[in-house]
Amino acid sequence: MSIEIKMPALSPTMEEGTLAKWLVKEGDSVKSGDLLAEIETDKATMEFEAVDEGVIAKIVIAEGTDGVKVGSVIAVMAGEGEDAGAAAAPKAEAPKAEAPKEEPKTAAPAPAAPAPKSNGLAAASDGARDDGRVKASPLARRIAAEKGIELSALSGSGPNGRIVKADVEGAKTGAAPAAKPAAAAAAPAATPAPTPAQAPAAVWYDESIPHEEEKLTNIRKTIARRLTEAKQTVPHIYLTVDIRLDALLKLRGELNKSLDGRGVKLSVNDMLIKALAVALAQAPKCNVTYAGDRLIKYSRSDISVAVSTPTGLITPIIRDAANIGLASISTQMKALADKAKEGKLQPHEYQGGTASISNMGMFGIKQFDAVINPPQGMILAVGAGEKRPYIVDDALGVATVMSATGSFDHRAIDGADGAELMKIFKALVESPMGLLA
Repeated sequence: MSIEIKMPALSPTMEEGTLAKWLVKEGDSVKSGDLLAEIETDKATMEFEAVDEGVIAKIVIAEGTDGVKVGSVIAVMAGEGEDAGAAAAPKAEAPKAEAPKEEPKTAAPAPAAPAPKSNGLAAASDGARDDGRVKASPLARRIAAEKGIELSALSGSGPNGRIVKADVEGAKTGAAPAAKPAAAAAAPAATPAPTPAQAPAAVWYDESIPHEEEKLTNIRKTIARRLTEAKQTVPHIYLTVDIRLDALLKLRGELNKSLDGRGVKLSVNDMLIKALAVALAQAPKCNVTYAGDRLIKYSRSDISVAVSTPTGLITPIIRDAANIGLASISTQMKALADKAKEGKLQPHEYQGGTASISNMGMFGIKQFDAVINPPQGMILAVGAGEKRPYIVDDALGVATVMSATGSFDHRAIDGADGAELMKIFKALVESPMGLLA
């Protein structure tokens, strides 16, 4: 009996994803645990493993296709003893069996086309059946709509002649524009070429400036959506303190000497993660989540740490950071940062957290205001340590000082409570022996 391979939910929040790359091809034999594909979720690119044994009879969704809904059939596998050709035959057209039936409507692309972001050109080409309509992946249709390319003028290199992303990108912009006489007749003669799908948010830019367009990854789309949500719905309050680092830097040097040979080297950031976690434990009114008519109060400090990756920002988590040693924090942080940059983080490693820290000191940034990571109630933004004039024992001297800014959700955290947290954090950093208790 043939087995349908469906788009998996690789995280609790995943509703759709991009089938970035197939790691198998039609005719390949696979067994449980073999890698089938790389799938780009809203957080990372993850590998998808087979759970059954058999032969890949049909690849239904071409690699590079985005917006694939969780649960959609992406491939068909022939079971043990089943002919792969027979298994593929009835399944090949399954994903698009409900393609629009109102083909005669060329001037009004209003049927139930499944691509709301596309213009009339994409809707007219929205078919994947063998009844005379153009077969193209959703990504190919969208790119064609944006570039003004008529899909019927192209030949496909995908499975069964399906037009895929590479076919459209290799075509000339504006190819076969005359294929839309009905739509043209319905509009005034002076109307310019249709481009609504090119800028769905009515964003204007000067096309005469040399440029290139890059499709947003699911990760970047998620970052954009969540940061917009945070700034529009969370009332931020910002509190900044200047902190003397000399004692922490001295302690760090001494600890690294004692850890020499153990493969552990503490960074300033490792110690600041610990300091924030301990400060949250001592100022629990800031270790909260605003939940409408409720306030969630956490009894543990799980610190999300901002890590920059080639695909965007992600925040792996150090769990219970207040109650583990600095060496453990350092080891965990290095492993998580490496996995983040390789796109290998698992959902449990980046989902959750009670507060965040973002350190841009290594870039020479003196001070900045970070955006809260919902549903958390606060984030700490850390700037660079630098030599500054500073009052030491009632006398003007020179000290290594950094600025740290806490961003707080003012719905849940009062200014005085945020100030208390920043005071405790400053005291811990300036008298860092408390981090070893």
